[in-house]
Amino acid sequence: MELVADVEKQLSAENIAEEKKDLITNVDFKMVTFSLAGKDYAIDIMRVKEIAKAGRFTFVPNTSHFVLGVYNLRGDIIPIIDLRLFFNIPIPERSGNEIENMIIVSIEEQTFGVVVDGIDKVVGIQKTAIQPPHPLFGDINIKYIYGVVENAGHLYILLDIERIFGAKAAAEEEAAEKDEDSIQEAGAVQQPVRQQPMKVAAPVAQNAAAQPAAKPVAADPKQDPNYGFITDSLTSLKKFYASPVNEAWVTDQFVAWGKEKGKSAQLQNDADADAFLKDFYSPCTGSFWSAEYSEAVYKALPDNSAKQINVWNLGCGKGCETYSLACVLKKRYPESRIRIYAHDVDLISISNAPMLTVPEAAVTPWLKPYLTKSVGGANGFAQEIKDMILFEYHDCMNTGNMPSSDIIFSRDVLSFLPVQAQKSLIESFADQVKGNGIIVLGKNEKLGANGGWQEKMTGSIVVYTK
Repeated sequence: MELVADVEKQLSAENIAEEKKDLITNVDFKMVTFSLAGKDYAIDIMRVKEIAKAGRFTFVPNTSHFVLGVYNLRGDIIPIIDLRLFFNIPIPERSGNEIENMIIVSIEEQTFGVVVDGIDKVVGIQKTAIQPPHPLFGDINIKYIYGVVENAGHLYILLDIERIFGAKAAAEEEAAEKDEDSIQEAGAVQQPVRQQPMKVAAPVAQNAAAQPAAKPVAADPKQDPNYGFITDSLTSLKKFYASPVNEAWVTDQFVAWGKEKGKSAQLQNDADADAFLKDFYSPCTGSFWSAEYSEAVYKALPDNSAKQINVWNLGCGKGCETYSLACVLKKRYPESRIRIYAHDVDLISISNAPMLTVPEAAVTPWLKPYLTKSVGGANGFAQEIKDMILFEYHDCMNTGNMPSSDIIFSRDVLSFLPVQAQKSLIESFADQVKGNGIIVLGKNEKLGANGGWQEKMTGSIVVYTK
Protein backbone atom coordinates (compact mmCIF):
# COMPACT_ATOMS: atom_id res chain seq x y z
CA MET A 1 0.00 0.00 0.00
CA GLU A 2 1.41 3.36 -1.03
CA LEU A 3 0.73 6.21 1.38
CA VAL A 4 1.79 9.87 1.25
CA ALA A 5 0.77 12.30 3.99
CA ASP A 6 0.41 15.30 1.72
CA VAL A 7 -2.58 14.77 -0.56
CA GLU A 8 -1.43 17.26 -3.17
CA LYS A 9 1.87 15.41 -3.68
CA GLN A 10 -0.08 12.39 -4.87
CA LEU A 11 -1.69 14.35 -7.71
CA SER A 12 -0.10 15.08 -11.05
CA ALA A 13 2.14 18.12 -11.52
CA GLU A 14 -0.36 19.47 -14.01
CA ASN A 15 -3.22 19.38 -11.51
CA ILE A 16 -1.08 20.98 -8.82
CA ALA A 17 -0.14 23.77 -11.19
CA GLU A 18 -3.78 24.30 -12.02
CA GLU A 19 -4.59 24.40 -8.33
CA LYS A 20 -1.95 27.06 -7.72
CA LYS A 21 -3.42 29.19 -10.48
CA ASP A 22 -6.72 29.13 -8.66
CA LEU A 23 -5.13 30.78 -5.65
CA ILE A 24 -5.27 34.05 -7.52
CA THR A 25 -9.05 34.04 -7.12
CA ASN A 26 -8.89 34.26 -3.30
CA VAL A 27 -9.34 30.57 -2.63
CA ASP A 28 -10.64 29.99 0.88
CA PHE A 29 -11.86 26.40 0.52
CA LYS A 30 -10.20 23.28 -0.86
CA MET A 31 -11.80 19.98 -1.65
CA VAL A 32 -10.60 16.58 -2.81
CA THR A 33 -12.62 15.47 -5.82
CA PHE A 34 -13.46 11.90 -6.79
CA SER A 35 -15.97 9.89 -8.79
CA LEU A 36 -18.81 7.53 -7.86
CA ALA A 37 -20.79 5.82 -10.62
CA GLY A 38 -19.60 8.37 -13.18
CA LYS A 39 -20.55 11.45 -11.16
CA ASP A 40 -18.20 13.99 -9.59
CA TYR A 41 -18.11 14.28 -5.81
CA ALA A 42 -15.90 16.12 -3.33
CA ILE A 43 -14.88 16.19 0.34
CA ASP A 44 -13.49 19.09 2.36
CA ILE A 45 -9.70 18.64 2.28
CA MET A 46 -9.53 19.46 6.00
CA ARG A 47 -11.15 16.07 6.66
CA VAL A 48 -8.71 14.18 4.42
CA LYS A 49 -5.53 12.76 5.93
CA GLU A 50 -4.20 11.11 2.78
CA ILE A 51 -5.13 9.12 -0.29
CA ALA A 52 -4.08 5.54 -0.89
CA LYS A 53 -4.56 2.30 -2.78
CA ALA A 54 -5.11 -1.00 -1.01
CA GLY A 55 -6.95 -4.24 -1.47
CA ARG A 56 -6.24 -6.74 1.28
CA PHE A 57 -8.85 -5.97 3.91
CA THR A 58 -9.52 -8.22 6.89
CA PHE A 59 -13.15 -9.29 6.89
CA VAL A 60 -15.12 -8.62 10.09
CA PRO A 61 -18.26 -10.77 10.54
CA ASN A 62 -21.68 -9.36 11.48
CA THR A 63 -21.03 -5.84 10.21
CA SER A 64 -23.08 -3.69 7.87
CA HIS A 65 -22.93 -4.49 4.16
CA PHE A 66 -20.95 -1.34 3.34
CA VAL A 67 -18.07 -2.24 5.73
CA LEU A 68 -15.48 -4.07 3.63
CA GLY A 69 -13.38 -4.93 6.67
CA VAL A 70 -10.47 -3.43 8.55
CA TYR A 71 -6.97 -2.47 7.47
CA ASN A 72 -3.66 -2.01 9.26
CA LEU A 73 -2.68 1.56 8.48
CA ARG A 74 0.84 1.86 9.81
CA GLY A 75 -0.12 0.16 13.08
CA ASP A 76 -3.63 1.63 13.36
CA ILE A 77 -6.53 -0.73 12.64
CA ILE A 78 -9.11 1.31 10.70
CA PRO A 79 -12.52 0.36 9.28
CA ILE A 80 -12.86 0.42 5.49
CA ILE A 81 -16.17 1.79 4.20
CA ASP A 82 -17.31 1.44 0.60
CA LEU A 83 -19.06 4.75 -0.04
CA ARG A 84 -20.80 3.28 -3.07
CA LEU A 85 -22.45 0.57 -0.99
CA PHE A 86 -23.31 3.09 1.72
CA PHE A 87 -25.22 5.13 -0.87
CA ASN A 88 -26.71 1.97 -2.45
CA ILE A 89 -24.93 2.63 -5.74
CA PRO A 90 -24.65 -0.59 -7.79
CA ILE A 91 -21.08 -1.84 -8.27
CA PRO A 92 -19.63 -4.84 -10.10
CA GLU A 93 -19.14 -7.93 -7.97
CA ARG A 94 -15.66 -8.12 -6.50
CA SER A 95 -13.51 -10.91 -7.85
CA GLY A 96 -10.98 -10.89 -5.02
CA ASN A 97 -8.57 -8.53 -3.32
CA GLU A 98 -8.35 -6.09 -6.20
CA ILE A 99 -6.73 -2.74 -5.47
CA GLU A 100 -9.22 -0.05 -4.43
CA ASN A 101 -8.94 3.74 -4.45
CA MET A 102 -9.21 5.05 -0.91
CA ILE A 103 -9.52 8.41 0.77
CA ILE A 104 -8.37 8.30 4.39
CA VAL A 105 -10.60 10.64 6.39
CA SER A 106 -10.50 11.77 10.00
CA ILE A 107 -13.74 12.49 11.87
CA GLU A 108 -13.92 13.18 15.59
CA GLU A 109 -10.49 11.63 16.20
CA GLN A 110 -11.56 8.49 14.33
CA THR A 111 -9.91 7.40 11.09
CA PHE A 112 -11.67 5.64 8.21
CA GLY A 113 -10.73 4.39 4.79
CA VAL A 114 -13.36 5.38 2.22
CA VAL A 115 -13.43 3.42 -1.04
CA VAL A 116 -14.45 5.33 -4.19
CA ASP A 117 -14.32 4.67 -7.93
CA GLY A 118 -11.51 7.10 -8.71
CA ILE A 119 -9.71 10.04 -7.12
CA ASP A 120 -9.26 13.13 -9.29
CA LYS A 121 -7.54 16.18 -7.83
CA VAL A 122 -7.59 18.99 -5.29
CA VAL A 123 -9.80 21.90 -6.32
CA GLY A 124 -9.62 25.33 -4.72
CA ILE A 125 -12.71 27.53 -4.67
CA GLN A 126 -14.32 30.37 -2.80
CA LYS A 127 -16.87 29.32 -0.19
CA THR A 128 -19.38 31.65 -1.77
CA ALA A 129 -19.34 29.39 -4.84
CA ILE A 130 -20.94 26.57 -2.85
CA GLN A 131 -24.62 26.42 -3.74
CA PRO A 132 -27.38 24.75 -1.68
CA PRO A 133 -27.97 21.07 -2.45
CA HIS A 134 -30.80 19.80 -4.59
CA PRO A 135 -32.07 16.20 -4.80
CA LEU A 136 -31.63 16.16 -8.57
CA PHE A 137 -27.87 16.57 -8.30
CA GLY A 138 -27.09 13.15 -6.87
CA ASP A 139 -28.14 9.55 -6.48
CA ILE A 140 -27.89 9.91 -2.72
CA ASN A 141 -30.05 11.27 0.06
CA ILE A 142 -29.95 15.06 0.09
CA LYS A 143 -29.23 15.09 3.83
CA TYR A 144 -25.69 13.85 3.07
CA ILE A 145 -24.99 16.68 0.60
CA TYR A 146 -23.37 19.86 1.92
CA GLY A 147 -23.65 21.73 -1.34
CA VAL A 148 -23.02 21.82 -5.07
CA VAL A 149 -20.01 23.45 -6.74
CA GLU A 150 -19.42 24.24 -10.41
CA ASN A 151 -15.77 24.51 -11.37
CA ALA A 152 -13.96 24.27 -14.73
CA GLY A 153 -16.94 22.68 -16.46
CA HIS A 154 -17.55 20.12 -13.71
CA LEU A 155 -20.46 19.99 -11.30
CA TYR A 156 -19.22 18.61 -7.97
CA ILE A 157 -21.50 17.24 -5.26
CA LEU A 158 -19.82 18.29 -2.01
CA LEU A 159 -20.56 15.64 0.62
CA ASP A 160 -21.26 16.50 4.25
CA ILE A 161 -18.73 14.02 5.57
CA GLU A 162 -19.49 14.89 9.20
CA ARG A 163 -23.11 13.95 8.68
CA ILE A 164 -22.18 10.69 7.02
CA PHE A 165 -19.83 9.57 9.77
CA GLY A 166 -21.25 11.58 12.67
CA ALA A 167 -24.75 10.31 12.07
CA LYS A 168 -26.04 11.12 15.54
CA ALA A 169 -25.55 14.80 14.89
CA ALA A 170 -27.36 14.36 11.60
CA ALA A 171 -30.30 12.65 13.28
CA GLU A 172 -30.48 15.41 15.86
CA GLU A 173 -30.51 18.08 13.18
CA GLU A 174 -33.28 16.26 11.34
CA ALA A 175 -35.30 16.06 14.53
CA ALA A 176 -34.86 19.81 15.04
CA GLU A 177 -36.13 20.39 11.50
CA LYS A 178 -39.42 18.57 12.15
CA ASP A 179 -42.64 20.52 11.80
CA GLU A 180 -43.13 23.14 14.50
CA ASP A 181 -46.25 21.27 15.55
CA SER A 182 -44.15 18.30 16.63
CA ILE A 183 -41.77 20.49 18.60
CA GLN A 184 -44.60 22.37 20.26
CA GLU A 185 -46.22 19.06 21.05
CA ALA A 186 -43.05 17.96 22.81
CA GLY A 187 -43.31 20.87 25.23
CA ALA A 188 -47.08 21.19 25.42
CA VAL A 189 -48.62 17.70 25.37
CA GLN A 190 -49.40 16.85 28.94
CA GLN A 191 -51.38 13.65 29.10
CA PRO A 192 -51.66 12.31 32.63
CA VAL A 193 -49.52 9.26 33.24
CA ARG A 194 -49.77 9.11 37.00
CA GLN A 195 -51.70 5.87 36.70
CA GLN A 196 -48.22 4.33 36.33
CA PRO A 197 -46.04 5.93 39.02
CA MET A 198 -42.57 4.48 39.21
CA LYS A 199 -42.52 3.52 42.87
CA VAL A 200 -45.99 2.14 43.56
CA ALA A 201 -47.42 -1.19 42.51
CA ALA A 202 -51.04 -0.04 42.06
CA PRO A 203 -52.03 2.71 39.59
CA VAL A 204 -52.56 6.03 41.31
CA ALA A 205 -55.66 6.67 39.22
CA GLN A 206 -57.41 3.84 41.08
CA ASN A 207 -56.69 5.50 44.43
CA ALA A 208 -57.37 9.09 43.38
CA ALA A 209 -60.33 9.48 45.76
CA ALA A 210 -58.32 8.27 48.71
CA GLN A 211 -55.35 10.47 47.87
CA PRO A 212 -56.60 13.97 47.02
CA ALA A 213 -53.21 15.43 47.87
CA ALA A 214 -51.66 13.69 44.83
CA LYS A 215 -53.71 15.81 42.44
CA PRO A 216 -51.82 19.10 42.77
CA VAL A 217 -48.50 17.24 42.67
CA ALA A 218 -49.34 16.05 39.15
CA ALA A 219 -50.79 19.38 37.99
CA ASP A 220 -48.93 22.18 39.74
CA PRO A 221 -45.49 21.80 38.12
CA LYS A 222 -46.94 22.24 34.65
CA GLN A 223 -48.68 25.46 35.71
CA ASP A 224 -45.32 27.02 36.50
CA PRO A 225 -44.11 29.14 33.52
CA ASN A 226 -40.60 27.76 34.05
CA TYR A 227 -41.84 24.25 33.27
CA GLY A 228 -42.45 25.11 29.62
CA PHE A 229 -39.16 26.97 29.42
CA ILE A 230 -37.28 23.96 30.77
CA THR A 231 -38.93 21.40 28.49
CA ASP A 232 -38.33 23.66 25.47
CA SER A 233 -34.68 24.12 26.52
CA LEU A 234 -34.19 20.37 26.89
CA THR A 235 -35.44 19.96 23.33
CA SER A 236 -33.26 22.70 21.84
CA LEU A 237 -30.11 21.93 23.83
CA LYS A 238 -30.20 18.11 24.14
CA LYS A 239 -32.96 16.97 21.76
CA PHE A 240 -34.78 15.56 24.78
CA TYR A 241 -38.55 15.57 24.21
CA ALA A 242 -40.86 15.76 27.22
CA SER A 243 -43.81 13.45 26.66
CA PRO A 244 -46.06 10.92 28.38
CA VAL A 245 -43.14 8.47 28.12
CA ASN A 246 -41.05 10.47 30.59
CA GLU A 247 -43.48 12.99 32.12
CA ALA A 248 -43.45 11.40 35.58
CA TRP A 249 -39.69 11.86 35.82
CA VAL A 250 -39.64 15.32 34.20
CA THR A 251 -42.22 16.76 36.62
CA ASP A 252 -40.50 15.26 39.67
CA GLN A 253 -37.12 16.50 38.48
CA PHE A 254 -38.58 19.93 37.75
CA VAL A 255 -39.78 20.23 41.34
CA ALA A 256 -36.40 19.10 42.72
CA TRP A 257 -34.55 21.40 40.31
CA GLY A 258 -36.68 24.37 41.35
CA LYS A 259 -36.02 23.77 45.03
CA GLU A 260 -32.28 23.68 44.33
CA LYS A 261 -32.11 26.63 41.92
CA GLY A 262 -34.93 28.82 43.19
CA LYS A 263 -35.86 31.64 40.82
CA SER A 264 -32.98 30.78 38.49
CA ALA A 265 -34.60 27.47 37.55
CA GLN A 266 -34.39 27.98 33.79
CA LEU A 267 -31.75 26.15 31.77
CA GLN A 268 -29.23 28.63 30.41
CA ASN A 269 -26.77 26.38 28.57
CA ASP A 270 -25.61 22.83 27.84
CA ALA A 271 -24.11 22.47 31.31
CA ASP A 272 -27.47 23.24 32.93
CA ALA A 273 -29.25 20.77 30.64
CA ASP A 274 -26.68 18.07 31.43
CA ALA A 275 -27.13 18.70 35.15
CA PHE A 276 -30.92 18.49 34.82
CA LEU A 277 -30.72 15.18 32.90
CA LYS A 278 -27.91 13.67 34.99
CA ASP A 279 -30.20 11.32 36.90
CA PHE A 280 -32.40 10.44 33.94
CA TYR A 281 -30.11 7.90 32.29
CA SER A 282 -30.24 4.19 32.97
CA PRO A 283 -27.48 2.42 34.95
CA CYS A 284 -24.19 1.79 33.12
CA THR A 285 -25.12 4.01 30.17
CA GLY A 286 -22.29 4.04 27.65
CA SER A 287 -20.23 1.48 29.57
CA PHE A 288 -20.09 -2.25 30.22
CA TRP A 289 -22.68 -3.39 32.73
CA SER A 290 -21.72 -3.83 36.34
CA ALA A 291 -22.14 -7.22 37.99
CA GLU A 292 -25.13 -5.86 39.94
CA TYR A 293 -26.97 -4.60 36.86
CA SER A 294 -26.21 -7.77 34.88
CA GLU A 295 -27.69 -9.78 37.74
CA ALA A 296 -30.80 -7.60 37.74
CA VAL A 297 -31.36 -8.05 34.00
CA TYR A 298 -30.78 -11.81 34.29
CA LYS A 299 -33.51 -12.11 36.94
CA ALA A 300 -35.93 -10.00 34.88
CA LEU A 301 -35.65 -12.18 31.78
CA PRO A 302 -38.59 -14.59 31.39
CA ASP A 303 -38.37 -18.32 30.85
CA ASN A 304 -38.06 -19.13 27.17
CA SER A 305 -37.35 -22.57 25.76
CA ALA A 306 -37.44 -21.51 22.11
CA LYS A 307 -34.62 -22.76 19.91
CA GLN A 308 -34.28 -19.29 18.34
CA ILE A 309 -34.46 -16.08 20.39
CA ASN A 310 -34.42 -12.74 18.58
CA VAL A 311 -33.47 -9.53 20.38
CA TRP A 312 -33.80 -5.96 19.13
CA ASN A 313 -31.30 -3.62 20.82
CA LEU A 314 -32.01 -0.01 19.82
CA GLY A 315 -29.44 2.70 20.39
CA CYS A 316 -26.59 0.26 20.93
CA GLY A 317 -23.95 3.01 20.66
CA LYS A 318 -20.40 1.73 20.88
CA GLY A 319 -21.60 -1.77 21.74
CA CYS A 320 -20.87 -1.94 25.48
CA GLU A 321 -24.54 -2.53 26.28
CA THR A 322 -24.98 -5.04 23.46
CA TYR A 323 -22.04 -7.20 24.50
CA SER A 324 -23.11 -7.04 28.15
CA LEU A 325 -26.62 -8.08 27.15
CA ALA A 326 -25.26 -10.88 24.94
CA CYS A 327 -23.31 -12.39 27.85
CA VAL A 328 -26.35 -12.27 30.13
CA LEU A 329 -28.56 -13.84 27.45
CA LYS A 330 -26.01 -16.57 26.79
CA LYS A 331 -26.05 -17.53 30.45
CA ARG A 332 -29.85 -17.24 30.73
CA TYR A 333 -30.65 -19.25 27.59
CA PRO A 334 -27.65 -21.57 27.06
CA GLU A 335 -29.52 -23.99 24.78
CA SER A 336 -31.01 -21.36 22.47
CA ARG A 337 -29.61 -19.78 19.34
CA ILE A 338 -29.64 -16.06 20.11
CA ARG A 339 -29.58 -13.29 17.51
CA ILE A 340 -29.21 -9.65 18.61
CA TYR A 341 -30.03 -6.95 16.06
CA ALA A 342 -28.03 -3.99 17.41
CA HIS A 343 -29.06 -0.74 15.72
CA ASP A 344 -27.76 2.81 15.91
CA VAL A 345 -27.40 5.82 13.61
CA ASP A 346 -23.88 6.60 14.77
CA LEU A 347 -21.78 5.19 11.94
CA ILE A 348 -18.50 5.56 13.80
CA SER A 349 -19.75 3.53 16.76
CA ILE A 350 -21.38 0.86 14.61
CA SER A 351 -18.24 0.41 12.49
CA ASN A 352 -15.96 0.05 15.52
CA ALA A 353 -18.29 -2.08 17.67
CA PRO A 354 -17.17 -5.48 16.28
CA MET A 355 -13.61 -4.69 17.42
CA LEU A 356 -14.56 -3.54 20.93
CA THR A 357 -12.28 -4.64 23.77
CA VAL A 358 -12.89 -4.68 27.52
CA PRO A 359 -10.59 -2.83 29.95
CA GLU A 360 -9.44 -4.93 32.89
CA ALA A 361 -11.34 -2.68 35.30
CA ALA A 362 -14.61 -3.46 33.50
CA VAL A 363 -14.25 -7.27 33.54
CA THR A 364 -16.98 -8.83 35.69
CA PRO A 365 -17.88 -12.48 36.37
CA TRP A 366 -20.62 -12.03 33.77
CA LEU A 367 -18.18 -11.06 31.02
CA LYS A 368 -15.12 -13.09 31.95
CA PRO A 369 -16.30 -16.52 30.68
CA TYR A 370 -16.81 -15.05 27.22
CA LEU A 371 -13.55 -13.13 26.85
CA THR A 372 -10.35 -14.11 25.07
CA LYS A 373 -6.91 -12.56 25.25
CA SER A 374 -5.33 -11.12 22.11
CA VAL A 375 -1.60 -11.35 21.38
CA GLY A 376 -1.27 -7.86 22.81
CA GLY A 377 -3.11 -8.80 26.00
CA ALA A 378 -6.40 -7.03 25.23
CA ASN A 379 -9.68 -8.59 26.31
CA GLY A 380 -11.82 -9.36 23.27
CA PHE A 381 -15.08 -11.25 23.07
CA ALA A 382 -15.17 -14.90 22.09
CA GLN A 383 -16.45 -15.76 18.65
CA GLU A 384 -19.60 -17.36 20.06
CA ILE A 385 -20.59 -13.95 21.46
CA LYS A 386 -19.65 -12.03 18.33
CA ASP A 387 -21.67 -14.43 16.20
CA MET A 388 -24.76 -13.57 18.26
CA ILE A 389 -24.66 -9.89 17.30
CA LEU A 390 -25.44 -8.10 14.06
CA PHE A 391 -24.38 -4.44 14.33
CA GLU A 392 -26.26 -2.35 11.79
CA TYR A 393 -26.37 1.30 10.84
CA HIS A 394 -30.11 1.58 11.13
CA ASP A 395 -32.84 4.13 11.77
CA CYS A 396 -35.04 2.74 14.55
CA MET A 397 -38.11 4.08 12.73
CA ASN A 398 -37.51 1.62 9.88
CA THR A 399 -37.29 -1.96 11.07
CA GLY A 400 -37.11 -3.38 7.56
CA ASN A 401 -37.46 -7.16 7.34
CA MET A 402 -36.26 -7.89 10.85
CA PRO A 403 -37.96 -10.96 12.39
CA SER A 404 -40.33 -10.68 15.34
CA SER A 405 -38.56 -10.07 18.63
CA ASP A 406 -38.65 -12.03 21.87
CA ILE A 407 -36.95 -9.13 23.65
CA ILE A 408 -36.76 -5.42 22.80
CA PHE A 409 -34.09 -3.54 24.70
CA SER A 410 -34.51 0.22 24.20
CA ARG A 411 -33.05 2.10 27.13
CA ASP A 412 -33.39 5.92 26.99
CA VAL A 413 -34.04 5.92 23.24
CA LEU A 414 -37.66 7.06 23.10
CA SER A 415 -37.08 10.27 25.05
CA PHE A 416 -34.63 11.56 22.44
CA LEU A 417 -37.10 11.26 19.58
CA PRO A 418 -39.79 13.82 18.68
CA VAL A 419 -43.11 13.05 20.32
CA GLN A 420 -44.77 11.82 17.14
CA ALA A 421 -41.78 9.56 16.49
CA GLN A 422 -42.10 8.20 20.02
CA LYS A 423 -45.70 7.25 19.34
CA SER A 424 -44.77 5.61 16.04
CA LEU A 425 -41.95 3.62 17.60
CA ILE A 426 -44.19 2.39 20.41
CA GLU A 427 -46.62 1.20 17.73
CA SER A 428 -43.69 -0.59 16.09
CA PHE A 429 -42.91 -2.24 19.42
CA ALA A 430 -46.47 -3.58 19.55
CA ASP A 431 -46.12 -5.03 16.05
CA GLN A 432 -42.57 -6.30 16.53
CA VAL A 433 -42.65 -8.00 19.94
CA LYS A 434 -43.96 -11.55 20.16
CA GLY A 435 -47.03 -12.39 22.23
CA ASN A 436 -44.86 -13.71 25.07
CA GLY A 437 -42.08 -11.18 24.48
CA ILE A 438 -40.88 -8.39 26.76
CA ILE A 439 -39.77 -4.78 26.35
CA VAL A 440 -37.21 -3.04 28.56
CA LEU A 441 -37.07 0.77 28.47
CA GLY A 442 -34.92 3.28 30.30
CA LYS A 443 -35.31 3.41 34.07
CA ASN A 444 -37.28 6.68 33.81
CA GLU A 445 -39.40 5.85 30.77
CA LYS A 446 -42.94 4.45 30.75
CA LEU A 447 -44.97 2.87 27.97
CA GLY A 448 -48.32 3.82 29.46
CA ALA A 449 -51.55 1.84 29.76
CA ASN A 450 -53.29 3.13 26.63
CA GLY A 451 -51.63 0.59 24.39
CA GLY A 452 -52.67 -2.31 26.61
CA TRP A 453 -49.16 -2.75 28.03
CA GLN A 454 -48.71 -4.58 31.31
CA GLU A 455 -45.93 -3.48 33.62
CA LYS A 456 -43.98 -5.84 35.83
CA MET A 457 -41.09 -4.97 38.12
CA THR A 458 -38.47 -7.57 38.96
CA GLY A 459 -35.98 -6.11 41.38
CA SER A 460 -34.87 -2.82 39.82
CA ILE A 461 -35.88 -3.75 36.26
CA VAL A 462 -39.30 -2.94 34.79
CA VAL A 463 -40.45 -5.03 31.83
CA TYR A 464 -43.51 -4.57 29.63
CA THR A 465 -45.62 -7.23 28.01
CA LYS A 466 -48.72 -7.14 25.84
